Amino acid sequence: MTRGSKTPDKRVKTAKGRTASQVRWLERQLNDPYVRAAKADGYRSRAAYKLIELDEKFGLLKGASRVVDLGIAPGGWSQVVRAKRPKAEVVGIDLLEVEPLEGVTILQMDFMADDAPGILADALGGPPDLVLSDMAANTVGHKQTDHLRTMGLVEAAAWFATENLAPGGGFVAKVLAGGTDSDLLMLLKKHFTTVKHAKPPASRKGSSEWYVIAQGFKG
Repeated sequence: MTRGSKTPDKRVKTAKGRTASQVRWLERQLNDPYVRAAKADGYRSRAAYKLIELDEKFGLLKGASRVVDLGIAPGGWSQVVRAKRPKAEVVGIDLLEVEPLEGVTILQMDFMADDAPGILADALGGPPDLVLSDMAANTVGHKQTDHLRTMGLVEAAAWFATENLAPGGGFVAKVLAGGTDSDLLMLLKKHFTTVKHAKPPASRKGSSEWYVIAQGFKG
Protein backbone atom coordinates (compact mmCIF):
# COMPACT_ATOMS: atom_id res chain seq x y z
CA MET A 1 0.00 0.00 0.00
CA THR A 2 1.31 3.43 -0.91
CA ARG A 3 0.63 5.77 1.95
CA GLY A 4 2.08 8.94 0.45
CA SER A 5 2.94 11.94 2.56
CA LYS A 6 1.71 12.16 6.11
CA THR A 7 -1.47 14.17 6.48
CA PRO A 8 -2.34 16.14 9.62
CA ASP A 9 -4.31 14.18 12.22
CA LYS A 10 -8.02 14.75 12.00
CA ARG A 11 -10.20 15.32 15.05
CA VAL A 12 -13.86 14.54 15.55
CA LYS A 13 -15.53 17.94 15.37
CA THR A 14 -18.15 17.18 17.98
CA ALA A 15 -18.31 14.55 20.67
CA LYS A 16 -21.93 15.30 21.49
CA GLY A 17 -23.83 12.11 22.21
CA ARG A 18 -20.67 9.97 21.94
CA THR A 19 -18.66 8.21 24.62
CA ALA A 20 -14.94 8.85 24.94
CA SER A 21 -14.18 5.42 23.44
CA GLN A 22 -16.43 6.15 20.44
CA VAL A 23 -14.60 9.45 19.86
CA ARG A 24 -11.23 7.67 20.00
CA TRP A 25 -12.46 5.03 17.54
CA LEU A 26 -13.72 7.66 15.10
CA GLU A 27 -10.47 9.62 15.27
CA ARG A 28 -8.48 6.45 14.73
CA GLN A 29 -10.57 5.64 11.65
CA LEU A 30 -10.18 9.15 10.27
CA ASN A 31 -6.39 9.04 10.68
CA ASP A 32 -5.85 5.42 9.56
CA PRO A 33 -4.00 5.27 6.19
CA TYR A 34 -5.40 1.78 5.56
CA VAL A 35 -8.96 3.05 5.98
CA ARG A 36 -8.25 5.83 3.48
CA ALA A 37 -6.61 3.38 1.08
CA ALA A 38 -9.57 0.98 1.31
CA LYS A 39 -11.92 3.76 0.28
CA ALA A 40 -9.64 4.77 -2.59
CA ASP A 41 -9.13 1.20 -3.80
CA GLY A 42 -12.77 0.17 -3.45
CA TYR A 43 -12.28 -2.40 -0.70
CA ARG A 44 -15.03 -2.86 1.86
CA SER A 45 -12.66 -2.81 4.82
CA ARG A 46 -9.06 -2.10 5.79
CA ALA A 47 -8.77 -5.83 6.55
CA ALA A 48 -8.28 -6.41 2.83
CA TYR A 49 -4.70 -5.22 3.20
CA LYS A 50 -3.99 -7.88 5.83
CA LEU A 51 -4.64 -10.57 3.24
CA ILE A 52 -2.76 -8.63 0.55
CA GLU A 53 0.30 -8.38 2.81
CA LEU A 54 0.10 -12.03 3.90
CA ASP A 55 -0.21 -13.08 0.26
CA GLU A 56 2.83 -10.99 -0.68
CA LYS A 57 4.86 -12.74 2.02
CA PHE A 58 3.59 -16.31 1.70
CA GLY A 59 2.14 -16.59 -1.83
CA LEU A 60 -1.19 -17.81 -0.46
CA LEU A 61 -3.25 -17.18 -3.57
CA LYS A 62 -0.80 -18.56 -6.11
CA GLY A 63 -2.61 -21.25 -8.09
CA ALA A 64 -5.76 -21.12 -5.95
CA SER A 65 -8.84 -22.16 -7.92
CA ARG A 66 -11.26 -22.79 -5.04
CA VAL A 67 -11.28 -20.64 -1.90
CA VAL A 68 -13.39 -20.67 1.27
CA ASP A 69 -13.78 -17.42 3.23
CA LEU A 70 -14.94 -18.10 6.79
CA GLY A 71 -16.32 -15.00 8.47
CA ILE A 72 -16.59 -13.20 5.14
CA ALA A 73 -18.32 -10.00 6.38
CA PRO A 74 -18.00 -7.37 5.09
CA GLY A 75 -16.25 -9.03 2.15
CA GLY A 76 -12.80 -7.43 1.91
CA TRP A 77 -10.86 -10.70 1.81
CA SER A 78 -13.04 -12.16 -0.93
CA GLN A 79 -12.58 -8.95 -2.91
CA VAL A 80 -8.82 -9.50 -2.76
CA VAL A 81 -9.19 -13.12 -3.86
CA ARG A 82 -11.37 -12.07 -6.80
CA ALA A 83 -8.91 -9.32 -7.78
CA LYS A 84 -5.90 -11.65 -7.74
CA ARG A 85 -7.61 -14.86 -8.87
CA PRO A 86 -10.58 -13.72 -10.99
CA LYS A 87 -11.36 -17.23 -12.23
CA ALA A 88 -11.35 -18.83 -8.77
CA GLU A 89 -14.51 -20.22 -7.21
CA VAL A 90 -15.09 -18.41 -3.91
CA VAL A 91 -17.60 -19.32 -1.21
CA GLY A 92 -18.00 -17.28 1.97
CA ILE A 93 -20.03 -17.76 5.13
CA ASP A 94 -21.05 -15.41 7.93
CA LEU A 95 -23.78 -14.92 10.50
CA LEU A 96 -24.09 -11.34 9.30
CA GLU A 97 -25.77 -10.30 6.09
CA VAL A 98 -23.21 -9.45 3.41
CA GLU A 99 -23.85 -7.35 0.33
CA PRO A 100 -23.51 -9.45 -2.85
CA LEU A 101 -20.06 -9.73 -4.43
CA GLU A 102 -19.64 -10.61 -8.08
CA GLY A 103 -18.28 -14.12 -8.46
CA VAL A 104 -18.69 -15.01 -4.78
CA THR A 105 -21.27 -17.37 -3.29
CA ILE A 106 -22.27 -16.03 0.12
CA LEU A 107 -23.99 -18.16 2.75
CA GLN A 108 -25.63 -16.38 5.67
CA MET A 109 -25.49 -18.97 8.41
CA ASP A 110 -23.53 -20.05 11.47
CA PHE A 111 -20.31 -21.83 10.54
CA MET A 112 -20.57 -23.69 13.86
CA ALA A 113 -23.89 -25.27 12.81
CA ASP A 114 -23.63 -29.01 12.21
CA ASP A 115 -24.63 -28.80 8.55
CA ALA A 116 -22.49 -25.78 7.66
CA PRO A 117 -19.31 -27.64 6.58
CA GLY A 118 -21.25 -29.88 4.22
CA ILE A 119 -23.17 -26.96 2.71
CA LEU A 120 -19.91 -25.06 2.19
CA ALA A 121 -18.26 -28.03 0.49
CA ASP A 122 -21.27 -28.58 -1.78
CA ALA A 123 -21.39 -24.89 -2.77
CA LEU A 124 -17.72 -24.93 -3.71
CA GLY A 125 -18.10 -27.91 -6.02
CA GLY A 126 -14.76 -29.47 -5.12
CA PRO A 127 -11.99 -29.44 -2.54
CA PRO A 128 -10.64 -25.96 -1.74
CA ASP A 129 -7.04 -24.97 -2.34
CA LEU A 130 -7.23 -22.35 0.39
CA VAL A 131 -9.32 -21.90 3.53
CA LEU A 132 -9.30 -18.39 4.97
CA SER A 133 -10.66 -17.53 8.39
CA ASP A 134 -10.85 -13.99 9.73
CA MET A 135 -13.44 -15.08 12.30
CA ALA A 136 -13.39 -13.78 15.85
CA ALA A 137 -15.96 -14.29 18.57
CA ASN A 138 -17.89 -11.31 19.87
CA THR A 139 -16.02 -10.10 22.93
CA VAL A 140 -17.58 -10.07 26.39
CA GLY A 141 -14.77 -8.11 28.05
CA HIS A 142 -13.27 -11.06 29.91
CA LYS A 143 -9.85 -11.75 28.38
CA GLN A 144 -9.70 -15.49 29.04
CA THR A 145 -13.29 -16.07 27.91
CA ASP A 146 -12.80 -14.01 24.75
CA HIS A 147 -9.62 -15.94 23.95
CA LEU A 148 -11.29 -19.33 24.43
CA ARG A 149 -14.27 -18.39 22.28
CA THR A 150 -12.14 -17.12 19.43
CA MET A 151 -9.80 -20.12 19.58
CA GLY A 152 -12.86 -22.37 19.45
CA LEU A 153 -13.69 -20.82 16.07
CA VAL A 154 -10.08 -21.22 14.91
CA GLU A 155 -10.10 -24.89 15.91
CA ALA A 156 -13.37 -25.49 14.03
CA ALA A 157 -11.91 -23.76 10.96
CA ALA A 158 -8.76 -25.89 11.20
CA TRP A 159 -10.76 -29.11 11.37
CA PHE A 160 -12.78 -28.00 8.34
CA ALA A 161 -9.54 -27.32 6.48
CA THR A 162 -7.95 -30.66 7.33
CA GLU A 163 -11.10 -32.53 6.29
CA ASN A 164 -11.66 -30.70 2.99
CA LEU A 165 -8.49 -29.18 1.55
CA ALA A 166 -6.96 -30.40 -1.68
CA PRO A 167 -3.40 -31.77 -1.44
CA GLY A 168 -0.90 -28.93 -1.21
CA GLY A 169 -3.58 -26.50 -0.02
CA GLY A 170 -3.27 -23.77 2.59
CA PHE A 171 -5.02 -22.52 5.69
CA VAL A 172 -4.92 -19.01 7.19
CA ALA A 173 -6.70 -18.05 10.42
CA LYS A 174 -6.77 -15.14 12.83
CA VAL A 175 -5.56 -16.04 16.31
CA LEU A 176 -4.92 -13.89 19.36
CA ALA A 177 -1.75 -12.86 21.16
CA GLY A 178 0.15 -15.94 22.27
CA GLY A 179 -0.43 -17.65 18.95
CA THR A 180 -2.03 -21.01 18.35
CA ASP A 181 -2.89 -23.31 21.26
CA SER A 182 -0.56 -26.32 21.57
CA ASP A 183 -3.16 -28.95 20.59
CA LEU A 184 -4.17 -26.99 17.52
CA LEU A 185 -0.54 -26.39 16.60
CA MET A 186 0.08 -30.13 16.76
CA LEU A 187 -2.91 -30.74 14.47
CA LEU A 188 -1.64 -28.24 11.93
CA LYS A 189 1.95 -29.52 12.02
CA LYS A 190 0.64 -33.05 11.47
CA HIS A 191 -1.27 -32.08 8.33
CA PHE A 192 0.83 -29.27 6.80
CA THR A 193 4.43 -29.00 5.64
CA THR A 194 4.93 -25.56 7.19
CA VAL A 195 3.14 -23.71 10.00
CA LYS A 196 4.07 -20.10 10.80
CA HIS A 197 2.69 -17.10 12.64
CA ALA A 198 2.67 -13.57 11.24
CA LYS A 199 1.36 -10.13 12.08
CA PRO A 200 0.85 -8.15 8.86
CA PRO A 201 1.61 -4.41 8.94
CA ALA A 202 -2.10 -3.68 8.40
CA SER A 203 -2.87 -5.17 11.82
CA ARG A 204 -2.97 -2.29 14.25
CA LYS A 205 0.01 -2.19 16.61
CA GLY A 206 -2.21 -2.27 19.67
CA SER A 207 -4.22 -5.23 18.38
CA SER A 208 -3.74 -8.68 19.91
CA GLU A 209 -4.41 -10.42 16.59
CA TRP A 210 -1.91 -12.58 14.78
CA TYR A 211 -2.41 -15.02 11.92
CA VAL A 212 -1.42 -18.64 11.66
CA ILE A 213 -0.39 -19.67 8.15
CA ALA A 214 -0.31 -23.40 7.35
CA GLN A 215 0.84 -24.44 3.87
CA GLY A 216 1.49 -27.63 1.97
CA PHE A 217 -1.49 -29.75 3.08
CA LYS A 218 -0.43 -33.38 3.37
CA GLY A 219 -3.85 -34.89 3.91
